[in-house]
Amino acid sequence: MAERAQTYKNHTALFPLFHFVVSPILLLNVLVEARRIYYNGFTLHNIWALVIAVTLVALALSARMMALTVQDRVIRLEMRQRLMQCLPADLQRRVPELSRQQLVGLRFASDAEMAELVRDVLEGRLKTSKEIKLRVKEWQPDWLRA
Repeated sequence: MAERAQTYKNHTALFPLFHFVVSPILLLNVLVEARRIYYNGFTLHNIWALVIAVTLVALALSARMMALTVQDRVIRLEMRQRLMQCLPADLQRRVPELSRQQLVGLRFASDAEMAELVRDVLEGRLKTSKEIKLRVKEWQPDWLRA
């Protein structure tokens, strides 16, 4: 099967189980429990059920944030290794100056355009991950994301 093209417009990743099943159900559960308190009153059981519902939402969001944090750490490691291989010596010394978000933005760039982009980032012409991604000419797809 041929790999589909990835661009800035289609690079964002949704995890269907989280975004379309878990999140909506947990949020709906919070609404159901809040509605129960509204119609049935402030009983200890109803308040506890709402606390548990809110806690489940917090648990799901924190699990998602932990997965994204680990993903960003892996990207940071991969990009530092890649940059040490494809950048000229003067830029290799400056790799530690790149932030996590800048490295995340650079990961989609081809090796051929990497030096120019890194120079622009280090000189302050590109600040955000979005600005970096929009400047990528030869997009390198990354489909293995959380």
